[in-house]
Amino acid sequence: MPFEAKKTTLIAGELLTIEDAESLLEWLLKHPRGQLDLTACTHLHAANLQVLLAARPKIAAWPQHAPLATWLHTALN
Repeated sequence: MPFEAKKTTLIAGELLTIEDAESLLEWLLKHPRGQLDLTACTHLHAANLQVLLAARPKIAAWPQHAPLATWLHTALN
């Protein structure tokens, strides 16, 4: 599983595939004030981006991978 769930933070792994979008959505729905840590993420499928655009979670940490961080920051802010 590409996620590690803490009490109020979901920590994403390096690669988020289309199959991960449903898990991401379910966690965000169960934790409406939860935060997302994307530090390790280097790639995410567009389905995950759609979940993020719809849910607008608080991003606790942006990806260390600069191109992805810039792209996500622009899309989500």
